Amino acid sequence: MVLIFLVLLAAQNLCAQHPSEQYKIYWDEKLIKGREEFLSQTVIVDSSKQKPNIIIIMADDLGQSDISLYGNKLISTPNIDAIGHNGVTFKEAYITSPVCSPSRAGLLTGRYQQRFGHELQMSERYTHNIIEYFIFKILPTFRPVTAIWNRFYPTDEDRMRQGLPPSEITLAEVLKVNGYATGIIGKWHLGAQEFALPCNRGFDYQYGFNEAFTLYMDTKATGIVNGKVKGQYMDIHQWSTAEGRTGNCAITRNCCETTIDTDYLTDRLTTEAIKFIDDNKQQPFFLYLPYNAPHAPLQAPENYYAQFLDVDDHIKRTYLAMIKNLDDQIGRLMKSLDSLGLTENTMIFFLSDNGGASYNGSTDNYPYRGGKLTNFEGGIRVPMMLQWKGQLKKETVFNHPVNSLDIFATVAAAVGAKLPADRIYDGVD
Repeated sequence: MVLIFLVLLAAQNLCAQHPSEQYKIYWDEKLIKGREEFLSQTVIVDSSKQKPNIIIIMADDLGQSDISLYGNKLISTPNIDAIGHNGVTFKEAYITSPVCSPSRAGLLTGRYQQRFGHELQMSERYTHNIIEYFIFKILPTFRPVTAIWNRFYPTDEDRMRQGLPPSEITLAEVLKVNGYATGIIGKWHLGAQEFALPCNRGFDYQYGFNEAFTLYMDTKATGIVNGKVKGQYMDIHQWSTAEGRTGNCAITRNCCETTIDTDYLTDRLTTEAIKFIDDNKQQPFFLYLPYNAPHAPLQAPENYYAQFLDVDDHIKRTYLAMIKNLDDQIGRLMKSLDSLGLTENTMIFFLSDNGGASYNGSTDNYPYRGGKLTNFEGGIRVPMMLQWKGQLKKETVFNHPVNSLDIFATVAAAVGAKLPADRIYDGVD
């Protein structure tokens, strides 16, 4: 009996994973000090020079071929397309990662996320033992999740350090130092610990959520269509995690006040964005508008779902309906800018954080191979456009490769911001 017990104990020790300092997260203390010095600058606003307003609209898991400007024949997206028609359409636009969080970390810092250890974050789930590893590895239901076996994982202390490290200066912080009002409305996904929250990273106003996804509306609400992918672990996980909008899926205002809104979320985010613009129209503003559409869990208003009668596949139809709704909401935002007389002096970027999530059957990223989670063209090639009326020629098509990091550099140059010299920036104007 003792022998059996010892054998079982040894087997458990062999199979189990353990916390380890091997995956310790280090913060660059020199750059932390540099950031503190940068943020301590006195804001000097030259009122004689009119600075452009900045809006970055980011879709979530939207492939380059998912909108009509890039050739999709199943859907018309005139409002998104208009941003390109009114300025520049980038034909070869790339993101720095095929996964949400690293991609956003690069965009908002103007630096490759590998420079500060964010290329694999955020990771909230680790396999517990070798048996679980083989289950994830073998069974088709878990694809495209790829299990990695290692006997060790980060300690609780290091997991609390996951998120955009305090060494990094965000675009919001650069613009705030230059006299801008700053707001984020939508998905953050760069950490939920105090140091990483958007309200501590340069944003004066926040409305949205910290998780990778959340519900668009109560699943039992009238007028909503739910698109669940049967038997797929990723989709099951997303639906179960988002249910009830609790934890990091909760909708918060200014990073602390949880709100209970019943509007379809894409519509609500637009309403909040319009209000932020109206509240700050007397000064230069920066609005970061990271919609979660069309990221799963897939939910679409019935009236949009009804517009795609020719699409037999329920998942693809729900996905297209979500994109159509997103396009209409962007149109609503643009009309608001026009009515306030702000369009001429506003730089408007549109892009996606990575390619379409082909693994759930919503899209295929044709003609490109692969999709989200892969470094094939379908995973990292995204739609990207820039409108700045009076400054950029209409109907400009840019055929050379560009990168999402270029947005940071372009904005900094446009507003005359002086960037700190203690770090490397990877984008170009």
